[in-house]
Amino acid sequence: MNTPTQPSPEKPRATITTPIFYVNGAPHIGHAYTSIACDVLARFNRLNGRDVLFVTGTDEHGQKVEQSAEKAGIPPQAFADQVSDQFRAMQARMNVSADAFIRTTDPQHHKAAQALWKKVADNGHIYLGAYEGWYSTRDEAYVGDDEITLHPDGSRTSTTTGAPLEWVKEPSYFFKLRDFQEKLLKLYADNPDFIGPHGSKREIESFVRQGLRDLSISRTGFSWGVPVPGDSKHVMYVWFDALANYLTAVGYPDEGDPRFKRFWPADVHVIGKEIARFHCVYWPAFLMAAGLPLPARVFAHGWWTVEGQKMSKSLGNVLDPAALADEFGLDQLRYFLMREVPFGNDSNFSRQALISRMNVELANDLGNLAQRTLSQIARNQDGVLPLQPTLTEADKAILEAAARLPATMAAQLERLALSEALEEVWKVVRAANAYIDHQAPWKLKKTDPERMAAVLRVLVDVLRALATVLQPYMPETMAKMLDQLGVGEEERDFAALATPLPGGRTLPQPQGLFPRFVEEGAETPTSKASKGKKPSSQGGKEGTKNKAAPAPKAPQP
Repeated sequence: MNTPTQPSPEKPRATITTPIFYVNGAPHIGHAYTSIACDVLARFNRLNGRDVLFVTGTDEHGQKVEQSAEKAGIPPQAFADQVSDQFRAMQARMNVSADAFIRTTDPQHHKAAQALWKKVADNGHIYLGAYEGWYSTRDEAYVGDDEITLHPDGSRTSTTTGAPLEWVKEPSYFFKLRDFQEKLLKLYADNPDFIGPHGSKREIESFVRQGLRDLSISRTGFSWGVPVPGDSKHVMYVWFDALANYLTAVGYPDEGDPRFKRFWPADVHVIGKEIARFHCVYWPAFLMAAGLPLPARVFAHGWWTVEGQKMSKSLGNVLDPAALADEFGLDQLRYFLMREVPFGNDSNFSRQALISRMNVELANDLGNLAQRTLSQIARNQDGVLPLQPTLTEADKAILEAAARLPATMAAQLERLALSEALEEVWKVVRAANAYIDHQAPWKLKKTDPERMAAVLRVLVDVLRALATVLQPYMPETMAKMLDQLGVGEEERDFAALATPLPGGRTLPQPQGLFPRFVEEGAETPTSKASKGKKPSSQGGKEGTKNKAAPAPKAPQP
């Protein structure tokens, strides 16, 4: 986990959260996708001078966890410990820089969830009744009659998720959700960006307009959960418990806690679209009932398919993010996941698409630009960074384009356009390649060595800007690029770009950062034992097999 610096009231702040991940199975590519997206946002905001609180964690209660633990023959806590550790390991492997990892089995979370319950109850929004209806244990969700598919054998499944349903009849505490229908619709109308993207917003608004029913928020049919304050026969509905994690992270119920005062409410909850209803309907209603400030935004991203097929254990195509990082390189995987489709859309994982992005955009476009520039400085400038030159109009144009990147990317990331932000970077990468081809510094060595030095210096400054703004996406590799450009650790945030690097620095010997990848007859899209040439996530020189590979056709952004 990242260790946040002491909050500074003078600096702007950003609070970014993943959902807490349910511990009923091992982490897969969807969990990594959410985690990496939030990591990009957190790293970008830190580089842009903001105090950041980046929260993630695991959701460890509920009937499904209790049943899974029983099946495994171990206590629920031991089962939760095992799977929670897997999520920590996945995020560590993905280089996710979270500041807080919340576990719903921790005593501090119990305290926060129970305090939220008591606040809502004291304000008159909870009553005791009895629940009778259909319930999906797999989804930990109550299912209305209009959301049920009846099958010929008499069984019922959720129309939305396909999960099997069971009839539940038990005493229950209810939250007066119907009292918040108009307040929620007003929230959506007054804050058009509260729910993103717009497809999710339309679905949520339609659901609320159809009429809300009071929500059962406790269970008595199992015991693995947070006890209801004052009634130990009931445990909290797992979603009331789980959503409270966002408050746990800021020290609730102590509203005087510096974290609460500084970092609440959240700037954005990033979630998968399958849990949009819980975050966009139930969560704001709970907060309204407790008299607490609401998050600024909830953004629901799409799902991943694999080679056009839905991921499923039965098909054997569930993608292990750690195995993909081992095969293709961690930063290459991070880049592909953030680049391939606009964030918020459904996505398709294709090996060929990943390899194409790696070879065209990373190896050819960016890696080759850096290698050509730095190898010429090593060869023709004795490895010494040239002084700042008198600039031509062409020099000014490419430098100004690079200088605009922090602001243009900030505008894109403010609306969670992670792929579009990368396209802004690649416009400059392509322009820089056109610049080096047109200026042809290798030809200037004999005819105009002073101009050659000027061109190489301009390229170093452009590469510095590119590597700086790409740090959130590819932190390990961009750190290596900045090392090779002679950029010190204290010169790597966005503010530092305003101060030119002093000429005369001796640069390290250049090393290739993005080796090309050649597929050699991989058997399946999800094969862990690929026969392809495996690049190191640390970068390195091209292997002999890779050198001869032709450049693939460039993918569309």
